[in-house]
Amino acid sequence: MAASVAGKAYPDPVLMILFLIGAVAMRGAGSTYNDIADRELDQKVERTRNRPLASGAVRVSSAWIFGGLQCLVGLAVLLSLNSFSIMLGFCSMLPVLAYPFMKRITSWPQAVLGLAFSWGALMGWAAVFGSLGVPALCLYGAAIFWTMGYDTIYAIQDIEDDAMAGIRSTALLFGKATPMAVGGFYGVSLLLLSAAIFTGNLGAMAYLGLLFFAFHLIWQVKRLDIGDGKGALTIFRSNRDAGLILLVGLALDAAVRHFGA
Repeated sequence: MAASVAGKAYPDPVLMILFLIGAVAMRGAGSTYNDIADRELDQKVERTRNRPLASGAVRVSSAWIFGGLQCLVGLAVLLSLNSFSIMLGFCSMLPVLAYPFMKRITSWPQAVLGLAFSWGALMGWAAVFGSLGVPALCLYGAAIFWTMGYDTIYAIQDIEDDAMAGIRSTALLFGKATPMAVGGFYGVSLLLLSAAIFTGNLGAMAYLGLLFFAFHLIWQVKRLDIGDGKGALTIFRSNRDAGLILLVGLALDAAVRHFGA
């Protein structure tokens, strides 16, 4: 999206490689930190009790070292960006550090996860322009609500165990109304994505990608069954495809706008 607004046919390949490395490193570091914080809770849930820390296969000290090395890789990537992006990147640590503890105190941990997972929408724009813009803020908001939707679907797998372990989630909060809640989260996400495309003055291909993205989300909601944990996992994983659909639309829009000018 930033490349398209900047009038380029495609994003800077160097930035794309840096973001790939940074995303893998920091998502990995976040998962390591989350497993450290949740190791005792994970022992109480069937799906997670065999995780390395919960099962005792890996020592906590080793996990801290591994997480620290991942953070160093992420830091190296961050320091290669402009000064505004560096400052913005450090700010992302607030929701990341808070997230693992939210499931203990609120039924909305998915919202905090959205704040953390979606930060790349801000970082990508900042890396290109050295500032933030309305399209990036709209994209960030859209990604937050998208995350809230698909992570609510993910939480369906553990509803019974979570209830006994005292773990809170939007899936437990909404119960039988979960499909309707997910539809609501996805609806807000689509509105914000439309606003991002509109304020970025993008073209028809971006809207076409958004349309197919919307069809995919509607398919998810229609298929969702609160009593089918395995089906919920399949639907959750299909969000990889949803993201690719949106990406293709934005990428084609940048190319068409550039070469058609």
